Formats: sequence, structure tokens, C-alpha cells
Amino acid sequence: MNIIDKNFNELVNKIKKMTTDEIFVNIQNAFHHVDSSVQKSLENYFNLFEYWGKLDINNNNYAELYYKADTLHNHIDDFIWLYHKLNDYTSKKILFAILNNWYQYDFNTLKECMNNSFKHYFDLDIIPFSHDEVLVDLGAYTGDTTLDFINTYNNYKRIYCYEITKETTAILKNVLSNYTNIIYKNKAVLDKNQILYLKESSVNASANQIDEIGTIEVEAVSLDNDILEKIDILKMDIEGSEYQALIGSKNHIINDNPKLLISVYHNNDDLWRIPKLIDEYNKNYNYYLRYYGNNIYPTEIVLICIPKPRIY
Repeated sequence: MNIIDKNFNELVNKIKKMTTDEIFVNIQNAFHHVDSSVQKSLENYFNLFEYWGKLDINNNNYAELYYKADTLHNHIDDFIWLYHKLNDYTSKKILFAILNNWYQYDFNTLKECMNNSFKHYFDLDIIPFSHDEVLVDLGAYTGDTTLDFINTYNNYKRIYCYEITKETTAILKNVLSNYTNIIYKNKAVLDKNQILYLKESSVNASANQIDEIGTIEVEAVSLDNDILEKIDILKMDIEGSEYQALIGSKNHIINDNPKLLISVYHNNDDLWRIPKLIDEYNKNYNYYLRYYGNNIYPTEIVLICIPKPRIY
């Protein structure tokens, strides 16, 4: 047993013995021992983005902390399942770092996990590549991931770029205008075809979401209905809609065995429920985590699923 196994087991065994309220009190106590400037920074961040719950110290609103406690209490067995599914030491250390940050604001282990060796999503140590692959980029924004993919692998058959606003799609087309065989889709990707509405972010267009009410219509599709050819790589960073999009990609996951690069940080549950969903669809994957965020709060967490080598 290595040190990360030991630390992880000690943490989860401690959590398993507590109620949600007991975990919450411990998280709250740890939060109050954090430097006040960091407390304020976290408060501003959670109130700016609506993914994880409010944090309002002056008004004694610690919803963000309570939601973490609730997830730890109710899903600690799911996190244990994930830990044993992960395929390398780095991934296991990242999972421990995330949970230990949630529970006791461990900034040091999270810092040790930050990945600066490769482009976001494209870890060359674990992501194999063959020529003439089809990439689907969900949440293509202004083309940063697509450009990283092209510059990393220098070869592709076709790329599908999905964005939910016409304005961002226009920028995307301009940025990638020098490249061929790119198909632009001004659509959201979910579990089924439907019409929804744009929920604009006050922070950045990259954080735009979709909602059931609004004034600006957005066409939503399932990937199984919208792309009929075989796909080889599926990347998702779609502001909390990843789980639904994976449901709508079930046939591709089962039949195509694509490499999956999925953001799993837009809520507290995607970290465990997305790999469980993928495993339900297809048992032929090895699982990895990679971390591209900062050392204060774990965002930019990517689940990487690589098809197992076929045995002939």
C-alpha cells in the first residue's frame, strides 16, 4: 500500500463514520481556519458561478459547504468505487486531493496534482492516437481545444465543433478558418432533441448554459441523432450538461468505443456519476483523472476514458 492508498483509506473511513451534519461542522471549522483573504476569494467565486451553492459568510449561508458534506456522506462508496477503477497513481492522487480539499481545505496535495506537462485534455502519456480520427468537441468555445488537438496530433479526419450561441460560433469559425474538414454546429447536445433557451453568464460566454425558460432559443440534439458516422474522440466541457449529453451519446459509446475526455467538475456529483454511467454503457474502458485547475478549489477536472486494448 502506497502513501496515497493509505491517506485515501484513512479519509474515507473517517467520513463513513459520520453523519452529513458532522461532516459539515468539520468542513465549516476547517474553512474558518483558512486565511481570510482566501475565504473571501472562495466566497466571491461561488457566488459568481452557480454550480456548487452559495457561500455568504456575513449572512451565515454555508450552502456550498453543506452540499459537499452531503455528497461525501451519501456517495463515499461511489468515490471508493471510482478510486479502485482509476488506472494510475496520478489519477488516484488527484481523487484524494479533491476529496481532501473538500473536507479540510488541503491546498498542498491539489497543487502537486496540477498538470503543466501537456495541453488541457491531451495527455500524451495516456491518450493514444491513430491517423484519420474523428473528434467531437462539445463546448468548442473559440477553438482552443480544437487547436490544441490539431497542434498536438497534427492529423485528423474530421472535427465537429458544437457551440450554443451564434456569436461564439462566428468567432469559432474565424479562428479555425485556415483548417479544413471542420463541421460547425450551433446546437446544444443533451439526451434528446428539443428546444431550450440560452442562460447567459454574467462572467464569460464560455460559462453560458441552457435552461427551460428564456427568450433566446437553442436547438438541442442528442449526439446519437446528430452524428451518424463513427467517432473516435469525444470531448465535453458544457457547463454541467455533460451527464445528459452522455446519455444522448450512448450508442456511440457502446458501438464506437471512442476515447472520452469529459469535464467532471461543474457540480459535486459528476465526479462519481459520470464514470458510473460510462461503465454501465461500456465495460471496455480504463479510467484516468487529470487536473488543470488551481490549488485553492478543484475545478478543471477531466475524466479520461481510454478503450482497453483488444485481446485477440
